Amino acid sequence: MKISRRARFESADAIAPHQFSVMAHVEKGLDRPGALAREERISAPSLTRTVNGLVERGLVESNADPDDGRARVITLTNAGKQALTDVRRSRDAWIISRIEDLTDQECQTLREAQDILSRVARA
Repeated sequence: MKISRRARFESADAIAPHQFSVMAHVEKGLDRPGALAREERISAPSLTRTVNGLVERGLVESNADPDDGRARVITLTNAGKQALTDVRRSRDAWIISRIEDLTDQECQTLREAQDILSRVARA
């Protein structure tokens, strides 16, 4: 968690961490505000503010659901897709700069820790 948090805040991204998270969920197929709010564990009004900010920046679109005009469907724009790619590249560069000088043994230890943490997360 510390490394993840540090990578989010150390990289000079134009997208705030909470905005990136919402956009990543949209990319994975969550496109309804209610589902996004539940996934993010935030209130509907907070999610609406986040989405509105992303709409204003041209990173997502919020359109009426064709099957239910009262509901909204959130989609990434091309600019939003590019922004996600840029943030991921920036974060990758940040972590690579931190681990490139590790010894072979330290890299092996990280691989083993990754396997253990993945098992713990699945349990």
